[in-house]
Order: sequence, then C-alpha cells, then structure tokens
Amino acid sequence: MNNVINHVWKQLTQSLRLMVGVPEYSTYVEHMRSAHPDQAIMSQEAFFRERLEARYGSKGRMNRCC
Repeated sequence: MNNVINHVWKQLTQSLRLMVGVPEYSTYVEHMRSAHPDQAIMSQEAFFRERLEARYGSKGRMNRCC
C-alpha cells in the first residue's frame, strides 16, 4: 500500500511541476542514461539554467516582466 501512495505522490508532484513549467531533473537524467549514454549529463544547476533560458529566451533579450 505504501508503494502505491509513493507512486501516486510522485506522479502528482511531477504533474504539478509540469503545469507550472518546472522541468523534472530525474526524468532528464534517466533519458540521458538510456538514450544518450555517451553524452555527459548536465548538473542539476546547469539543467535548470538551460531550461529557464530555453523557456524565457537568451541573455541578449531585454529583461522585462510582460
């Protein structure tokens, strides 16, 4: 029963993160290990920085709220 609760909790938190645009680092690591074993895996900090840049644009753009 405890495994079911853990699984449901993990799925729920992953769904909520995706809904607000927060990528899942563990999913990225699993993908890289299985699909691209010859490539280096980014650190968690580099991964989030890259995802933010991909979502909100590069550093060359002006920072603004709207």
